[in-house]
Amino acid sequence: MADRDFYTPAGYGWGSRTAPVEAAAAGPAHYQQRYWLHALLFLLTLYSTTLVGARLAYNFSHNLPAFELENDVRGYLEIFSDPSALASGLPFSLTLLTILLAHEFGHYFCCVYYRVNASLPYFLPAPTLIGTLGAFIRIRAPIYSRRALFDIGVAGPIAGFVFLLPALAIGVAYSKLIPGVAHEGNVLFGTPPLLWLLEKAIFPGVDPELIYLHPLARAAWIGVFATALNLLPIGQLDGGHILYAFVGEKHRRLSRMFVFLLVPIGLLYWMGWLFWAVLLFFFGARHPAVYDTSPLGTTRRKLGALAVLIFGLCFMTNPFASN
Repeated sequence: MADRDFYTPAGYGWGSRTAPVEAAAAGPAHYQQRYWLHALLFLLTLYSTTLVGARLAYNFSHNLPAFELENDVRGYLEIFSDPSALASGLPFSLTLLTILLAHEFGHYFCCVYYRVNASLPYFLPAPTLIGTLGAFIRIRAPIYSRRALFDIGVAGPIAGFVFLLPALAIGVAYSKLIPGVAHEGNVLFGTPPLLWLLEKAIFPGVDPELIYLHPLARAAWIGVFATALNLLPIGQLDGGHILYAFVGEKHRRLSRMFVFLLVPIGLLYWMGWLFWAVLLFFFGARHPAVYDTSPLGTTRRKLGALAVLIFGLCFMTNPFASN
Protein backbone atom coordinates (compact mmCIF):
# COMPACT_ATOMS: atom_id res chain seq x y z
CA MET A 1 0.00 0.00 0.00
CA ALA A 2 2.93 2.33 0.20
CA ASP A 3 2.44 5.20 -2.20
CA ARG A 4 6.15 5.61 -2.57
CA ASP A 5 7.41 8.63 -4.54
CA PHE A 6 9.58 7.86 -7.53
CA TYR A 7 12.61 9.98 -8.35
CA THR A 8 14.65 10.26 -11.49
CA PRO A 9 18.09 8.94 -10.49
CA ALA A 10 19.98 11.16 -12.91
CA GLY A 11 20.51 14.56 -11.39
CA TYR A 12 18.83 14.04 -8.02
CA GLY A 13 21.27 15.44 -5.51
CA TRP A 14 24.02 15.54 -8.12
CA GLY A 15 26.17 18.59 -8.81
CA SER A 16 28.38 20.76 -6.70
CA ARG A 17 27.86 21.56 -3.06
CA THR A 18 27.14 25.13 -4.08
CA ALA A 19 23.84 24.15 -5.67
CA PRO A 20 20.83 26.33 -4.75
CA VAL A 21 19.38 25.57 -1.35
CA GLU A 22 15.83 25.70 -2.65
CA ALA A 23 14.43 23.69 -5.56
CA ALA A 24 16.14 24.38 -8.86
CA ALA A 25 15.08 27.86 -9.88
CA ALA A 26 15.61 27.12 -13.54
CA GLY A 27 13.10 24.28 -13.27
CA PRO A 28 13.45 20.73 -14.55
CA ALA A 29 12.92 19.54 -18.07
CA HIS A 30 9.33 19.68 -19.24
CA TYR A 31 7.30 16.48 -19.11
CA GLN A 32 3.88 16.20 -20.65
CA GLN A 33 1.17 15.06 -18.26
CA ARG A 34 -0.77 12.10 -19.63
CA TYR A 35 -4.13 13.19 -18.31
CA TRP A 36 -5.96 10.37 -20.06
CA LEU A 37 -3.86 7.77 -18.22
CA HIS A 38 -4.39 9.38 -14.82
CA ALA A 39 -8.13 9.60 -15.46
CA LEU A 40 -8.35 6.01 -16.73
CA LEU A 41 -6.48 4.58 -13.74
CA PHE A 42 -8.61 6.63 -11.36
CA LEU A 43 -11.86 5.42 -12.94
CA LEU A 44 -10.71 1.80 -12.91
CA THR A 45 -9.73 2.14 -9.25
CA LEU A 46 -13.06 3.80 -8.48
CA TYR A 47 -14.80 0.79 -10.02
CA SER A 48 -12.66 -1.84 -8.28
CA THR A 49 -12.98 -0.20 -4.86
CA THR A 50 -16.71 0.40 -5.34
CA LEU A 51 -17.12 -3.29 -6.11
CA VAL A 52 -15.42 -4.16 -2.81
CA GLY A 53 -17.44 -1.48 -1.02
CA ALA A 54 -20.73 -2.89 -2.32
CA ARG A 55 -19.90 -6.29 -0.89
CA LEU A 56 -18.83 -4.77 2.42
CA ALA A 57 -22.10 -2.81 2.56
CA TYR A 58 -24.12 -5.96 1.88
CA ASN A 59 -22.27 -7.89 4.58
CA PHE A 60 -22.69 -5.03 7.04
CA SER A 61 -26.44 -4.67 6.44
CA HIS A 62 -26.96 -8.45 6.81
CA ASN A 63 -24.68 -8.85 9.86
CA LEU A 64 -22.33 -11.11 7.93
CA PRO A 65 -18.54 -11.20 8.44
CA ALA A 66 -16.85 -8.33 6.61
CA PHE A 67 -14.62 -10.67 4.57
CA GLU A 68 -15.67 -14.24 3.89
CA LEU A 69 -14.08 -15.50 0.68
CA GLU A 70 -16.61 -18.10 -0.46
CA ASN A 71 -19.67 -15.92 0.06
CA ASP A 72 -17.94 -12.80 -1.25
CA VAL A 73 -17.07 -14.43 -4.57
CA ARG A 74 -20.70 -15.33 -5.09
CA GLY A 75 -21.67 -11.83 -4.06
CA TYR A 76 -19.36 -10.25 -6.62
CA LEU A 77 -20.93 -12.38 -9.36
CA GLU A 78 -24.36 -11.16 -8.28
CA ILE A 79 -23.16 -7.54 -8.44
CA PHE A 80 -21.94 -8.09 -12.00
CA SER A 81 -25.45 -9.21 -12.92
CA ASP A 82 -27.03 -6.22 -11.14
CA PRO A 83 -24.80 -3.13 -11.61
CA SER A 84 -27.24 -0.97 -9.65
CA ALA A 85 -25.94 -2.70 -6.52
CA LEU A 86 -22.66 -0.86 -7.01
CA ALA A 87 -24.21 2.33 -5.64
CA SER A 88 -24.05 0.94 -2.11
CA GLY A 89 -20.27 0.68 -2.44
CA LEU A 90 -19.71 4.38 -3.15
CA PRO A 91 -19.39 5.47 0.51
CA PHE A 92 -16.47 3.06 0.89
CA SER A 93 -14.74 3.84 -2.40
CA LEU A 94 -15.21 7.62 -2.32
CA THR A 95 -13.95 7.79 1.26
CA LEU A 96 -10.90 5.69 0.47
CA LEU A 97 -10.05 7.53 -2.75
CA THR A 98 -10.53 10.91 -1.07
CA ILE A 99 -7.99 9.98 1.59
CA LEU A 100 -5.52 8.71 -1.01
CA LEU A 101 -6.07 11.79 -3.17
CA ALA A 102 -5.49 14.11 -0.21
CA HIS A 103 -2.23 12.32 0.57
CA GLU A 104 -0.95 12.46 -3.00
CA PHE A 105 -2.05 16.02 -3.67
CA GLY A 106 -0.35 17.04 -0.44
CA HIS A 107 2.89 15.91 -2.07
CA TYR A 108 1.94 17.28 -5.49
CA PHE A 109 1.00 20.82 -4.44
CA CYS A 110 4.11 21.05 -2.31
CA CYS A 111 6.14 20.09 -5.37
CA VAL A 112 4.35 22.81 -7.34
CA TYR A 113 5.22 25.32 -4.60
CA TYR A 114 8.91 24.42 -4.79
CA ARG A 115 8.87 24.18 -8.60
CA VAL A 116 9.79 20.51 -8.50
CA ASN A 117 8.46 18.68 -11.53
CA ALA A 118 6.03 15.97 -10.44
CA SER A 119 3.28 13.93 -12.03
CA LEU A 120 -0.35 13.89 -11.02
CA PRO A 121 -1.33 10.87 -8.89
CA TYR A 122 -1.32 7.44 -10.49
CA PHE A 123 -3.91 5.09 -8.98
CA LEU A 124 -3.41 1.34 -9.06
CA PRO A 125 -6.60 -0.74 -9.47
CA ALA A 126 -6.14 -4.36 -8.46
CA PRO A 127 -8.23 -7.45 -7.56
CA THR A 128 -7.13 -7.23 -3.92
CA LEU A 129 -9.01 -7.33 -0.65
CA ILE A 130 -9.54 -3.56 -0.88
CA GLY A 131 -9.68 -3.16 -4.66
CA THR A 132 -6.45 -1.19 -5.07
CA LEU A 133 -2.71 -1.16 -4.48
CA GLY A 134 -2.79 2.50 -3.54
CA ALA A 135 -1.48 5.51 -5.43
CA PHE A 136 1.73 7.40 -6.04
CA ILE A 137 3.16 10.46 -7.73
CA ARG A 138 6.35 10.48 -9.72
CA ILE A 139 8.87 13.21 -8.93
CA ARG A 140 11.05 13.80 -11.96
CA ALA A 141 13.41 16.53 -10.77
CA PRO A 142 16.17 17.08 -8.23
CA ILE A 143 15.39 18.41 -4.76
CA TYR A 144 18.29 20.50 -3.51
CA SER A 145 16.91 21.76 -0.21
CA ARG A 146 16.38 19.95 3.10
CA ARG A 147 13.41 22.20 3.73
CA ALA A 148 11.82 21.33 0.40
CA LEU A 149 12.52 17.63 0.98
CA PHE A 150 10.95 17.78 4.44
CA ASP A 151 7.91 19.75 3.29
CA ILE A 152 7.24 17.47 0.33
CA GLY A 153 7.68 14.38 2.50
CA VAL A 154 5.50 15.49 5.41
CA ALA A 155 2.74 17.16 3.37
CA GLY A 156 1.23 13.87 2.15
CA PRO A 157 0.76 12.10 5.50
CA ILE A 158 -0.58 15.23 7.20
CA ALA A 159 -3.04 15.98 4.37
CA GLY A 160 -4.23 12.36 4.34
CA PHE A 161 -4.60 12.34 8.12
CA VAL A 162 -6.75 15.48 8.04
CA PHE A 163 -9.26 13.57 5.90
CA LEU A 164 -9.00 10.09 7.46
CA LEU A 165 -9.55 11.28 11.04
CA PRO A 166 -13.13 12.58 10.56
CA ALA A 167 -13.91 9.68 8.19
CA LEU A 168 -12.83 7.17 10.82
CA ALA A 169 -14.79 8.95 13.56
CA ILE A 170 -17.96 9.04 11.43
CA GLY A 171 -17.46 5.42 10.40
CA VAL A 172 -17.08 4.28 14.00
CA ALA A 173 -20.20 6.28 14.97
CA TYR A 174 -22.18 4.40 12.28
CA SER A 175 -20.81 1.03 13.38
CA LYS A 176 -22.88 -1.43 15.39
CA LEU A 177 -22.51 -3.94 18.18
CA ILE A 178 -22.60 -7.64 17.32
CA PRO A 179 -21.28 -10.28 19.75
CA GLY A 180 -18.40 -12.37 18.39
CA VAL A 181 -18.00 -10.37 15.18
CA ALA A 182 -14.32 -9.66 15.86
CA HIS A 183 -13.49 -13.36 15.38
CA GLU A 184 -15.60 -14.04 12.29
CA GLY A 185 -14.58 -14.03 8.64
CA ASN A 186 -11.46 -15.03 6.74
CA VAL A 187 -9.56 -11.81 7.37
CA LEU A 188 -9.49 -9.82 10.60
CA PHE A 189 -8.26 -6.23 10.77
CA GLY A 190 -6.04 -5.05 13.59
CA THR A 191 -6.84 -2.10 15.83
CA PRO A 192 -4.48 0.89 15.57
CA PRO A 193 -4.26 3.20 18.61
CA LEU A 194 -6.29 5.88 16.81
CA LEU A 195 -9.20 3.48 16.21
CA TRP A 196 -8.98 2.21 19.81
CA LEU A 197 -9.25 5.76 21.15
CA LEU A 198 -12.24 6.57 18.93
CA GLU A 199 -14.02 3.35 19.88
CA LYS A 200 -13.50 4.15 23.57
CA ALA A 201 -14.86 7.68 23.06
CA ILE A 202 -17.89 6.72 20.93
CA PHE A 203 -18.73 3.40 22.64
CA PRO A 204 -17.64 3.99 26.26
CA GLY A 205 -17.47 0.85 28.35
CA VAL A 206 -18.06 -1.43 25.34
CA ASP A 207 -15.72 -4.30 24.53
CA PRO A 208 -14.07 -3.38 21.18
CA GLU A 209 -14.55 -6.98 20.06
CA LEU A 210 -18.29 -6.31 19.91
CA ILE A 211 -17.93 -3.46 17.42
CA TYR A 212 -18.67 -4.26 13.78
CA LEU A 213 -17.07 -1.48 11.75
CA HIS A 214 -19.11 0.35 9.13
CA PRO A 215 -17.61 0.33 5.58
CA LEU A 216 -16.74 4.02 6.05
CA ALA A 217 -14.57 3.08 9.01
CA ARG A 218 -12.96 0.29 7.02
CA ALA A 219 -12.07 2.73 4.24
CA ALA A 220 -10.51 5.06 6.80
CA TRP A 221 -8.72 2.07 8.38
CA ILE A 222 -7.00 1.46 5.04
CA GLY A 223 -5.93 5.10 5.07
CA VAL A 224 -4.56 4.61 8.58
CA PHE A 225 -2.53 1.58 7.51
CA ALA A 226 -1.22 3.33 4.40
CA THR A 227 -0.22 6.35 6.49
CA ALA A 228 1.72 4.19 8.95
CA LEU A 229 3.42 2.32 6.12
CA ASN A 230 4.49 5.52 4.41
CA LEU A 231 5.76 7.08 7.62
CA LEU A 232 8.19 4.25 8.30
CA PRO A 233 11.54 6.10 8.66
CA ILE A 234 13.15 4.08 5.89
CA GLY A 235 14.62 4.84 2.49
CA GLN A 236 12.48 6.93 0.16
CA LEU A 237 9.20 6.42 1.99
CA ASP A 238 7.70 9.64 3.33
CA GLY A 239 9.14 8.88 6.74
CA GLY A 240 12.51 8.31 5.09
CA HIS A 241 12.40 11.77 3.50
CA ILE A 242 11.56 13.31 6.87
CA LEU A 243 14.37 11.37 8.55
CA TYR A 244 16.90 12.45 5.90
CA ALA A 245 15.89 16.09 6.28
CA PHE A 246 16.77 15.87 9.99
CA VAL A 247 19.86 13.65 10.05
CA GLY A 248 21.38 13.88 6.55
CA GLU A 249 24.08 11.28 5.90
CA LYS A 250 23.14 9.34 9.05
CA HIS A 251 19.94 8.40 7.24
CA ARG A 252 21.38 5.25 5.65
CA ARG A 253 22.52 3.73 8.94
CA LEU A 254 19.30 4.62 10.76
CA SER A 255 17.19 3.46 7.82
CA ARG A 256 18.81 0.02 7.90
CA MET A 257 18.34 -0.15 11.65
CA PHE A 258 14.60 0.43 11.26
CA VAL A 259 14.48 -2.21 8.51
CA PHE A 260 16.03 -4.73 10.89
CA LEU A 261 13.50 -3.78 13.59
CA LEU A 262 10.75 -4.95 11.26
CA VAL A 263 12.14 -8.50 11.38
CA PRO A 264 11.28 -9.33 15.03
CA ILE A 265 7.93 -7.55 14.63
CA GLY A 266 7.25 -9.75 11.61
CA LEU A 267 8.28 -12.93 13.43
CA LEU A 268 6.20 -12.14 16.50
CA TYR A 269 3.11 -10.51 15.01
CA TRP A 270 2.56 -10.24 11.23
CA MET A 271 4.66 -12.02 8.61
CA GLY A 272 3.93 -9.23 6.14
CA TRP A 273 6.50 -7.07 7.91
CA LEU A 274 9.15 -9.56 6.83
CA PHE A 275 8.17 -8.96 3.21
CA TRP A 276 8.49 -5.21 3.69
CA ALA A 277 11.80 -5.64 5.51
CA VAL A 278 13.28 -7.61 2.61
CA LEU A 279 11.83 -5.28 -0.03
CA LEU A 280 13.06 -2.13 1.69
CA PHE A 281 16.47 -3.60 2.49
CA PHE A 282 17.26 -4.46 -1.12
CA PHE A 283 15.34 -1.79 -3.02
CA GLY A 284 14.39 1.08 -0.75
CA ALA A 285 16.98 1.71 1.97
CA ARG A 286 19.08 4.25 0.06
CA HIS A 287 18.23 7.91 -0.30
CA PRO A 288 19.61 10.37 -2.89
CA ALA A 289 21.94 12.96 -1.37
CA VAL A 290 20.77 16.50 -0.67
CA TYR A 291 23.67 18.91 -0.26
CA ASP A 292 22.20 21.51 2.05
CA THR A 293 23.17 22.34 5.63
CA SER A 294 20.59 25.04 6.36
CA PRO A 295 18.56 24.44 9.54
CA LEU A 296 14.98 23.26 9.33
CA GLY A 297 13.71 25.68 11.94
CA THR A 298 11.32 25.39 14.87
CA THR A 299 8.10 25.07 12.85
CA ARG A 300 9.39 22.13 10.83
CA ARG A 301 10.67 20.44 13.97
CA LYS A 302 7.17 20.69 15.40
CA LEU A 303 5.74 19.26 12.18
CA GLY A 304 8.29 16.45 12.45
CA ALA A 305 7.04 15.72 15.97
CA LEU A 306 3.47 15.75 14.61
CA ALA A 307 4.48 13.20 11.96
CA VAL A 308 5.91 10.97 14.71
CA LEU A 309 2.65 11.30 16.66
CA ILE A 310 0.59 10.42 13.57
CA PHE A 311 2.81 7.39 12.97
CA GLY A 312 2.31 6.26 16.58
CA LEU A 313 -1.47 6.61 16.28
CA CYS A 314 -1.58 4.67 13.01
CA PHE A 315 1.04 1.93 13.37
CA MET A 316 -0.09 -1.65 14.13
CA THR A 317 2.22 -4.55 14.89
CA ASN A 318 -0.47 -6.96 13.64
CA PRO A 319 -2.63 -5.20 10.99
CA PHE A 320 -4.02 -8.41 9.50
CA ALA A 321 -4.90 -11.84 10.85
CA SER A 322 -6.63 -14.79 9.24
CA ASN A 323 -9.05 -17.41 10.53
